[in-house]
Amino acid sequence: MKRYLVLAEGYSGDPHYGKTARGVMRYGADPVVVIVDSDRPGGNVDGVPVVGTIDEALAHEPTTALVGVAPAGGRLPEKWRELLRGVLAAGLDLESGMHQFLSDDPELAGLAQENSAEIRDLRRAPADLSVPTGENLEHPAAVVLTVGSDCAIGKMSVALELDRGARERGVSSVFVPTGQTGIAIAGWGIAVDAVVADFVAGAAERLVVEAAGRGGLLWVEGQELSSIPTTRESPSASTTGARRTSSSSAIKPATSTSRISQDTRFRLWASSWRCTSAWRFRRARPRSWPSRSTPGGSRKKARKQRSLAPKRRPGCPPTTLSVTGPAVCWTQSCPVSRRV
Repeated sequence: MKRYLVLAEGYSGDPHYGKTARGVMRYGADPVVVIVDSDRPGGNVDGVPVVGTIDEALAHEPTTALVGVAPAGGRLPEKWRELLRGVLAAGLDLESGMHQFLSDDPELAGLAQENSAEIRDLRRAPADLSVPTGENLEHPAAVVLTVGSDCAIGKMSVALELDRGARERGVSSVFVPTGQTGIAIAGWGIAVDAVVADFVAGAAERLVVEAAGRGGLLWVEGQELSSIPTTRESPSASTTGARRTSSSSAIKPATSTSRISQDTRFRLWASSWRCTSAWRFRRARPRSWPSRSTPGGSRKKARKQRSLAPKRRPGCPPTTLSVTGPAVCWTQSCPVSRRV
């Protein structure tokens, strides 16, 4: 069992940039015995003591040092080199989820070799990733994907809490990590934000297939926004039975109960998004709708402005809007209007 020394210089009290440290402390299988942060010596985080130096931390007998911060851009400031040298010189293994791979640094790699330590870059993707093969369509597991409107708002935490609750009820449940903090917690996974775009769908497929061999209910840590077109296919932020993947998204919910073909479903979605985007960005909607109660308004003026509102063309799906009247109808070339 590992005994973690968490490096959280300057961020041990920050729930946003210190999310890796907090995630491992709350959900990891291996204990965190000490945190190093020279800004808050003598304090504690969730009962774990905070010390100011590596020498003080060694008194707690850690075996592995973990970079417990998630700075913007995934790169550590230069002042961190002294901390990294200190833990490697002490013979501790080092785990990092940064975009800069510490094992590629000649100085740090040399120190690790001299002291029989190992540097593990959690964000380094497998070298043999490729495009999906369709294997993810054959497993029997139920898949739930968590998505959200931004980063660091709780997608992983929700998946972990649901996984914990399912396990407590005797369900064969598996948390599927797709980010560096999730990998540090679960001990496996692929950080999809470090994968070549062509192979993201293949990475998602590999994760789901591997997890399906471990349990029947999969909680996938989402890495996309709920406000972009890739999630408009599903009416909810989390969907069971999600098995398809797409190169445009890490993992995308699928409406597997639909009776229409995937090709038709995509064309429906594409035309819907094009039409709504055209109205949203190419035509400015009036700021207010004058009425009898509006100062300076009139029924005639109100009728004129309401005539500029988007109207539905026959054959368009509910989410598709077209603009009539003096503006151009953006659905003239829409495949939905031709009743695909």
